[in-house]
Amino acid sequence: MRIYGIDLSKDKFDVSYVLAGEEKKRFVRNDFKGICNFLKQVEDSCILVAEHTGSYGDLLVHLCYQFQIKIALVPGYNIKHSLGLQRGKSDSKDAYRIRKYGERFVEELRFMEPRSESVKELKELYSLREQLSKSRTSLLLGQKTRKLSPSQSIVAHRGYQRAIANLENEIDAIEKEIEKIVQNDSDLNDNYKLITSIKGIGPVIANNLIIKTENFKRINTAKKAAAFAGVCPYPNSSGKMSMKSKTSHMADKKLKSLLFLAAKTAVTHNKEYSLYAERKKLEGKPYFLIMNNVSNKMLRTVYGVIQSRKPYDMNHICNDPRQLN
Repeated sequence: MRIYGIDLSKDKFDVSYVLAGEEKKRFVRNDFKGICNFLKQVEDSCILVAEHTGSYGDLLVHLCYQFQIKIALVPGYNIKHSLGLQRGKSDSKDAYRIRKYGERFVEELRFMEPRSESVKELKELYSLREQLSKSRTSLLLGQKTRKLSPSQSIVAHRGYQRAIANLENEIDAIEKEIEKIVQNDSDLNDNYKLITSIKGIGPVIANNLIIKTENFKRINTAKKAAAFAGVCPYPNSSGKMSMKSKTSHMADKKLKSLLFLAAKTAVTHNKEYSLYAERKKLEGKPYFLIMNNVSNKMLRTVYGVIQSRKPYDMNHICNDPRQLN
């Protein structure tokens, strides 16, 4: 089984592979024609390993689906911290290091799977909505600062008002389009209804979870989702030293903040989470740690209703797993 290491860039990508016991290097144009010519020379049993660099690898991944060739995208952090001390850097060296990583951890590679058209559309619309929301927030802050000035321009004020109104209209239109896509896709709509049956989770968080987890296919367990959102504590001890467990900073901050807001709502309006938070408070835990625990519990509830295909029931009693046999 041959491993191809690929270092992606905007215009081209460098490739490293072994043929007849000898290392080979080449570069390929990062366009439709160049990638197709390259993939025609790759055997079906081979594996492509590339660094995850965002949109630069989208075309390569898409064409690998068409040619039925396995491809794995690996975070640069994993590659950098797996090969020990390295000196020097170039595209060809990076391709070599990516290939060595693939050969060493071939059993741990996660191959990319095709996304549904609905999920792709949702991700693009969500990204656009985030950009427009940031622009609106920036304009609102600028307008708030201007009010502190003793003299203000009427023309500038009207310009601010028009720009903010246009952004709000665009955001509303995108949100309606997102809602329409979810309703027209049976899989997305079923999962959306199951998630929103949990008191404390609304449309924004439900759509965010569906998009970030790719409809619960890419991140398919509550444990992985908790790690992705940064609400999963990790042990922090070595030898005789034992410190408090803490969450990792490598997380999706947007999803974490949304889960925090959902946890606050759930503690206020959901009796189950209110009692859970009260129990944690009696244990002496601080407020933000309690909210982190509640967020983690909410994710486990989300994946529970998704896997059982049953809406959330506040009066549901879990069976003791020790008594099932």
